[in-house]
Amino acid sequence: MQKPCLLSCFLFFFFILQLSFSCPQDQRQSLLEFKNLLTQSIKNQSTAEIDLGGLKSWRPNSDCCKWQLVRCNALSPSREVIDLNLNSLAPSGSVSSSLLRPILRITSLVSLDVSSNFIQGEIPGDGFANLTRLLSLDLSRNSFNGSIPPQFFSLKTLQRLDLSMNVIGGTLSSDIKELKNLEELILDENLIRGEIPPEIGSLSEVRKLSLKQNMFSGPIPLSVSQLTKLEFFDLQNNSMSYEIPEGIGSLANLSTLALSRNNLSGGIPSSFQKLTNLETLQIENNVGLSGEIPTWLFGLEKLKILRLGGNKLQWNKNGSVFAKCKLTHLSLRSCGLEGNIPDWLKNQTSLLFLDLSTNMLQGSFPKWLADLRIGTMIFSDNRLSGSLPPSLFQSQDLAVLALSRNNFSGQIPDTVGESSVMILMLSENNFTGPVPKSISEIYRLLLLDLSKNKLSGEFPRFDSGSLLAVLDISSNEFSGDVPSSFGLNTMMLSMSQNNFTGEFPQDLINLPFLFHLDLHDNGISGEFPSFISRLSPFLEVLSLRNNSLKGSIPEDISNLTSLKILDLSENNLDGSLPSSLGDLKGMIESPVSNSSAFTFVFSFSIEIQDLAVNWKNSKQGLASRNLYLYTLLALSKNKLHGEIPASLGNLKSLKLLNLSHNDVSGVIPQSFGYLEKLEILDLSNNNLSGEIPKTFSNLSELNTLDLSNNKLSGMIPESPQLDRLNDPKIYANNNKLCGMQIQVSCSSSTAKTEPLPEEEEEEESLFSWRAALIGCPCGFLMAVVLMYVVGYFNHPPPPRRSPKNRGEIQKKMTT
Repeated sequence: MQKPCLLSCFLFFFFILQLSFSCPQDQRQSLLEFKNLLTQSIKNQSTAEIDLGGLKSWRPNSDCCKWQLVRCNALSPSREVIDLNLNSLAPSGSVSSSLLRPILRITSLVSLDVSSNFIQGEIPGDGFANLTRLLSLDLSRNSFNGSIPPQFFSLKTLQRLDLSMNVIGGTLSSDIKELKNLEELILDENLIRGEIPPEIGSLSEVRKLSLKQNMFSGPIPLSVSQLTKLEFFDLQNNSMSYEIPEGIGSLANLSTLALSRNNLSGGIPSSFQKLTNLETLQIENNVGLSGEIPTWLFGLEKLKILRLGGNKLQWNKNGSVFAKCKLTHLSLRSCGLEGNIPDWLKNQTSLLFLDLSTNMLQGSFPKWLADLRIGTMIFSDNRLSGSLPPSLFQSQDLAVLALSRNNFSGQIPDTVGESSVMILMLSENNFTGPVPKSISEIYRLLLLDLSKNKLSGEFPRFDSGSLLAVLDISSNEFSGDVPSSFGLNTMMLSMSQNNFTGEFPQDLINLPFLFHLDLHDNGISGEFPSFISRLSPFLEVLSLRNNSLKGSIPEDISNLTSLKILDLSENNLDGSLPSSLGDLKGMIESPVSNSSAFTFVFSFSIEIQDLAVNWKNSKQGLASRNLYLYTLLALSKNKLHGEIPASLGNLKSLKLLNLSHNDVSGVIPQSFGYLEKLEILDLSNNNLSGEIPKTFSNLSELNTLDLSNNKLSGMIPESPQLDRLNDPKIYANNNKLCGMQIQVSCSSSTAKTEPLPEEEEEEESLFSWRAALIGCPCGFLMAVVLMYVVGYFNHPPPPRRSPKNRGEIQKKMTT
């Protein structure tokens, strides 16, 4: 009997032990409630199968300490939940912030991560007030709005707070001073406004303070100097103003100070000499910062990253630099450097990034600099000259080389193919001769800009495996057939203003991601390609202006649904305008940039060649980064004939329409009045007749108009915008135009030349018959009425008679 008794006691003891070492019942229920709320919310938004990842292990009647994404306190008999890692559970759509309330009842939480869950609404501050043990809180990458709850600032144990990438508004609460033991405060990338309160100086334990990419304004509080334990201070991308406080120099532990992209003024405080632990100093792009750059900065031995560019800070021309630091990143862009590239850089053997652009440097590119094996070198917009040293391209570390807008000359070294450069920009120099064929062998070349040089010969062929995405070789002297051998990753080809000849290459249809193709000002001949509609469906820009193409524009050109800019002017195209032009969806919908080709380019703040177009009667360049804002259709100086399709009125986002210098006839479509975004309209030098449509009065954004040299007649429509376009040249050499814009009065007959619509003509006919029938028995009365009518019409006529007015006249006559 003793054995069964012992066994029973053991089982009872094991059961009690299991109960004591499982998570508390109330916390398990809170977690299950959170799961149910999240599941239901996602079901209401999508019919697709729900995948909640680690939440699948959350089952009733099981120990929540064994669930995925949950961690309990293993050292405590109560096994309380202390860590919840709930990021990226909601795949899309949005969920309400109220679903957080169940887990905010778990007062034992030390760490909570609910980032990347599309949570929207205000942060439930009253719930967070319960989490008095919380050390780390991550609410980033959601859609929270409103202000930061003041309850956050009563969480005295909090060491890390991340609210980045939300839309939180309001100001930083002065209650922040209650966070006495805070070690890390991150409020990045929200929309928090207002000034930083001086109470921030009460955060005596804070070590990392990041408020970057918000909308803070005003001065940096002087109380920041009280944060004696501060190691990391980031205020980048705000609207901070006034001078940098001298007191920052007393923060002896500071290793990172990032104040770039603000509105700060004054100079670099002399107290910075005391920051002996400083490793990173970023104060670029503060246009108000001025004064000389102190040479003692280079005496800070631990300094590695120094970015001073884009300010009014000027290099000390008379100062000598004895650099004790080993820099990895240096930006002195637009800092007034003169003479040769500074010799003291020879000892900076750890440099990875060097930007000395937009200065007045001159002389040759030194071989010692080429041998430093720097990853990124930007020397654009200087006065450097001579040829490039071949050893420059023999470094496998070189990733970015930008030497645009200098005076370099000679040929591009044959060693260029030995490099592993990703971005190579040599535009607007004096390079001559052929491009080495080895350039196509650079295995990771993404962007190549050789525009505005004197390069000649045939351009090298790239194989289909090339990573090249952006190529600009415009404004050179290249010849031969149009290059068409490129990799499948090609997105932009700008090859205008060269001497390319032959037919339009069909191989270009093999570039599935091409969105920009510019071949204007070449010698391309033959029939306009019938396969044009088979180019990439992402094509947004197609410019073939000033070539020798002939034939007609195919109807299926409307298959290029992304096309926003189409310039076929100055060719020999004939035939009629296809009505399918009115189906170009990219010119119908409001312009939105859906191209990601330049993302990596713009990160280096480098402009590629602008797209040249005829804009407002002159050739202008449209910045490539803003091309998505423009929608243009230019077909001028061809031999097109027939009538203008009314379907062109569908292109509601069109900003420029140029059909001038053709043989187009018929009337101007009434539908042109629906081109509500139109700024430029040129229909000059055609055979258009009839009146200018009254709907032109709807063109409220029209600022350039040319209808000259046609056969138009009648009254010019009036509107506040059209009345401003009163240059007689706009309407010159037409038949019988009149109107206040050209100071030619219209006679009564001219004002009434517009035909009545068909239904109005029918009503006029009905009116005449009824009047005749009534007139027979009412001769005397009719005579009186006719006298009245004649008197009525002797008054100046309105622009047109409405059916309502005619009905009133008829009613008077019948009575």
